[in-house]
Amino acid sequence: MLIKGRNSKLAPAIGLALCITALAQAGESPRHNAVVEAVSRVMPGVVNIITKTRVQRVRYYYDWWRDNWAPYAQELPPQESAGSGVVVDASGYVLTNVHVVKDAGEIWVKINDKNGEARIYQAEVIAGSLATDIALLKIIPEEPGETFAAATFASDDDLLLGETVLALGNPFGLGGSASRGILSSKSRRTETEGSKLDIPDWLQTDASINPGNSGGPLINLDGEIIGINVAVLKEGQGIGFAIPIKRVNESLSRIFTPEFLEGNWFGAAIRPGSNPLTVESVEPDSPAARAGMVAGDQIATINNHSPLNFIEFAKRLLNLGRKRAVKLQVKRKGELVACTVKLIPEKAYFNSGLIRDKTGATLEELTPKVAKALGYNSTNGLVVSQVDDDSPADKAGLTTGVVVVAVDGQEVNDIVRAARLLHDKVSGGRLMLDIVQVRRSGPFLRRATGRILLELP
Repeated sequence: MLIKGRNSKLAPAIGLALCITALAQAGESPRHNAVVEAVSRVMPGVVNIITKTRVQRVRYYYDWWRDNWAPYAQELPPQESAGSGVVVDASGYVLTNVHVVKDAGEIWVKINDKNGEARIYQAEVIAGSLATDIALLKIIPEEPGETFAAATFASDDDLLLGETVLALGNPFGLGGSASRGILSSKSRRTETEGSKLDIPDWLQTDASINPGNSGGPLINLDGEIIGINVAVLKEGQGIGFAIPIKRVNESLSRIFTPEFLEGNWFGAAIRPGSNPLTVESVEPDSPAARAGMVAGDQIATINNHSPLNFIEFAKRLLNLGRKRAVKLQVKRKGELVACTVKLIPEKAYFNSGLIRDKTGATLEELTPKVAKALGYNSTNGLVVSQVDDDSPADKAGLTTGVVVVAVDGQEVNDIVRAARLLHDKVSGGRLMLDIVQVRRSGPFLRRATGRILLELP
């Protein structure tokens, strides 16, 4: 219909009225917009996290008869704190921040069931990374086979600067809440609680993120998680930050693995956000490599089951039993290839023998007894117990009794980690060791620190 003359000013109003009439006739309300749809899709999977931490106040009394100080502890009422999280797997796996659940004695989550009624469950920490502030919890179901509404991840780089985003969570412990804003930046750098986290590209938004929102999801209008809320800039108004889903996926790929949780070596890194799940890399000489897996393989089945996402894949890879064998079908160049991977304990391969083969030095973990004998007031690091003649360690001047505290700038406190850092070193490469040496001078102990460069054969 074409409207001319004086009545042309009425065209927008008439058009809006016609639109509303059409929606009403179709049984839809204009109130049911994209924001409402996205919130209703994700909110059932958003949980309120309540933690309880037992606090002990240590006091001292002086025992005159023993001439010694002895402590006793007075237990105080438990401290409670609140945060947020989001269910990412129907069996009850929940993503949140490490700082929300750190040092908690008890963890409880409140979630709305399928009927909209609030229910409270106990939860446990499965894994977490302080460096990335990402933790994975598991709800303990009250009934066998109980499932929960789970949110989905956006693609790693599916971010539009200026797009509408929604922050969901539990601000100030008030319960499920949603706030709207835009994606202000895709690559912001900042600090949280005085210490810089290992997250290179924060998401910045002006959607309200308040205390208690930490661990909740930042979502797009498709109802997909694009980040995990983590902080708000105190000095500014409407400046909040979230960990991007790409970094969340990277953290999951490290912490939700047989290596991290069970000490069993699988050897293939799976890209969590990929669909289908794709093998990102395969460690040389690993069980996965020996089974024929290569980077670029797409996971079709695991133990005859097609995994819907990384969490489901990882669950089936864990708790394999004594045989530690897993059957995989991978798609490679359009064809299905069968692989049977037999996991082995990491310490069966990454041990002091591998370190000695690479460097000529035998390292041992620093027990309190050995540390005391050395006059070393810490158990951090690995002690050199033997150096082979004419080896790279011998040529570099490494001697017995020296404590190695870092390899190529990475702290080492156990043999497996040190051996892993050496595993990928090629012939002719260099290795930097940070060392500590304690020497006795009369009644005094002198502590010296330094670095030694090894030339690997």
